[in-house]
Amino acid sequence: MTDLSHSAKFFGAAGGAGLFLGVAFGAFAAHALRTRISSEMAGIFETGVRYQLYHSLALLAVALLADKGKMFRYAGAFYIAGIVLFSFSLYALALTGVDGLGIITPFGGVSFLAGHALLLAGFLKL
Repeated sequence: MTDLSHSAKFFGAAGGAGLFLGVAFGAFAAHALRTRISSEMAGIFETGVRYQLYHSLALLAVALLADKGKMFRYAGAFYIAGIVLFSFSLYALALTGVDGLGIITPFGGVSFLAGHALLLAGFLKL
């Protein structure tokens, strides 16, 4: 078995943590929040969870590819930024109802798109 690079370990750990937290947040929403927030806010929270889970899986792919080129590592950084900006802004919006938090969300979406573009570029350079 070969040793993993620092980058591979970092992105693997970030992906694993994102998956763990995504499942925990989803369970929290399904059980503790069900009667405390509106169905609209619950849907917003669920969207944050779903995108966090998707992009945490993408981070696991990045961990496997991190040593194949810098584009993959850049993609991972954008996925992490996207999770923080997109998912966590939706969690905050759903829990507080402060509409102004929604202005942060598109920056996370753009971060996800940049990550996907960099992942594609990385594969095209292989």
